[in-house]
Amino acid sequence: MNALIIIDVQYDFLPGGALAVNQGNEIVQIINELQSEYDLVVATQDWHPAGHKSFFTSHPGKKPFEEISLNGLNQVLWPEHCLQGTQGAELVPELLTNHIEAIFRKGMDKEIDSYSGFFDNGRKKSTGMADYLKGRGVTEVAVCGVAADYCVYYTANDALDLGFKSSIIERASKPIDAERYKRVTADFKLKGGTVI
Repeated sequence: MNALIIIDVQYDFLPGGALAVNQGNEIVQIINELQSEYDLVVATQDWHPAGHKSFFTSHPGKKPFEEISLNGLNQVLWPEHCLQGTQGAELVPELLTNHIEAIFRKGMDKEIDSYSGFFDNGRKKSTGMADYLKGRGVTEVAVCGVAADYCVYYTANDALDLGFKSSIIERASKPIDAERYKRVTADFKLKGGTVI
C-alpha cells in the first residue's frame, strides 16, 4: 500500500495568506492530479491556538523569522497563521478532498511547534498518523505540499524513521527558502529518502 500525504494546503500558506509560500498556489492542481495514483490519501492541517509560542507576537520585542530557543528546541518565530477556526486555517477550496480519507491536525499544543505530520518538534506527542497508516497496511509514503523545506521535509523524514519507504514529490511542493530546501533534501537522501 502506498499513501500520498498532502501537507498544509491552507489559505495562510498560499499567496495572500499570513505566511505565504511563494507560488504555493501553483501546486494545488498537480496535487489534485496525483491523488488517483495512490492507494490512500491523507492530509495534514496546521491548527494553532491563539497565542501559540511559535508566533513572534508571543515574544515581545521579537520580529518575524527570528530564531529563539523554546523549551530546549530551536524555534523560528513565525507570523500568526492557521489559527483554529479561522479562514486562514482552512484547506483551500481548489484542493480536491473527495479522496482524502483522513486529516491530521498539528500544532495544537501552545507550547511546542509541530512541523511534521507525525509528531510535534520535540517528539513528545504523536498525531496518530503513523498508527493510522500502519493500520491500513501502508508501507510507502510520498509527501507533497507546503512548505517543502519545513513541514513536507519533516514529515517525509519522520516517515523514514518510522520504517516507511519515503519520498518527497518535488513538483508538488514549494519551499519557503530554496537554499534550505537543497540542504534538507540532501540530508533526506543520505538517510535513504528519495526526491521524485
